[in-house]
Amino acid sequence: MASSLSSPVILQILPALQQGGVERGTLEMAQAITQAGGKALVASSGGRLVPMLRSLGAEHITLPECGSRNPAHVWKNARVLARILGQHNVALVHARSRIPAWTARMACRCTRTAFVTTWHGVHANTMPGKKLYNSVLASGDRVIAISAHIGRMLHKDYNVPATRLRVIPRGADIGQFSPHAVSGQRMHQLAEQWGIPAGSAIILMPGRLTGWKGQTLVLQALAQLEAGLPDQPWHCVFAGSDKADGRYVQELTQLASSLGLDDRIRFAGHCEDMPAAMALASMVLVPSLRPEPFGRVVVEAQAMCRPVIVSHHGAAVETVENGVTGLSVPPNNVEALADAMLAVLNAPAASLVHMGTAARQAVVAHYTTEAMQHATLGVYDELLGTRLAPAFLHTKNETAPFQDHGLAG
Repeated sequence: MASSLSSPVILQILPALQQGGVERGTLEMAQAITQAGGKALVASSGGRLVPMLRSLGAEHITLPECGSRNPAHVWKNARVLARILGQHNVALVHARSRIPAWTARMACRCTRTAFVTTWHGVHANTMPGKKLYNSVLASGDRVIAISAHIGRMLHKDYNVPATRLRVIPRGADIGQFSPHAVSGQRMHQLAEQWGIPAGSAIILMPGRLTGWKGQTLVLQALAQLEAGLPDQPWHCVFAGSDKADGRYVQELTQLASSLGLDDRIRFAGHCEDMPAAMALASMVLVPSLRPEPFGRVVVEAQAMCRPVIVSHHGAAVETVENGVTGLSVPPNNVEALADAMLAVLNAPAASLVHMGTAARQAVVAHYTTEAMQHATLGVYDELLGTRLAPAFLHTKNETAPFQDHGLAG
């Protein structure tokens, strides 16, 4: 089947539209497909982001139990999806998660529809059968890796050849994540909501609360920082939701108390205004214990001209040049993390401005949402013979050119 070369129908499939990086990428590509003149469909079990998807001009198709590992549900959804592909004259399916990818692969093989996958996450393959389960994300007609780190893994562990592999980093919205786009009122409201005293330096750790992200490591490093700077005003804010129904927050709260950090720590939960949160921050921490596949919060912090401290592994090696666009420390090293935080707190303002400007310039050059959208549309064009990518650029060129001053504010 084939859609019109000028307006192909592209369907993305994922488990649900709740929140997270996969969901954000799905919405960003739905927007790009529509802007380029195509028709964007998204199949999922639904969620709170469906109204936002529709506001972008895309159509949502509810596929119940889309993320269920029950083989009966997978087979049933594959048959349903095959009918959907025919009814909507879908030219290409883009799968972003393993179970939906198995569903889509079967439907695409039945209908001879182009099939694209993106490998987003950290998927271990140590357990029996796990590599086979993961392999569907390496089986697309084109396989998108969200970093060079993931690309090397796909080539080495899943034998994805260069002819099918495309490395397309995730990006930051440099219009939304810009020091010039955040008002003082937004920052003031957030500081009041967090209960941060005026004049206090804010150490921000964004991201969901889960052990491998390194919250325990941060608390241990903060205890060392407190011993070295007992009288300096600073607070650390953990901005992210707890996937363990509050149990992990309780563990972290108890650890903070045992370390004498009760008055220094804020567990803010999910933050709706991350640009304002980063604008408030004196530094942003991403000290993951395992290699990050990409780590979008890193480039978002850099786009906000904030000093970012990362663990030196995974994709962070690509996005942070140590001492130039941020600071990189050995993974799971309490002393190194504490020293890096102390260095930022004691750094001359001019040095931080210089680092923030260099960080934003690197993001603008290599890691924007627009670049990700354009490159992904180019992958669709490879398979379909369409010209979505040039059409997308044309719509961008019709607007006023972006003026970036790269200032830390």
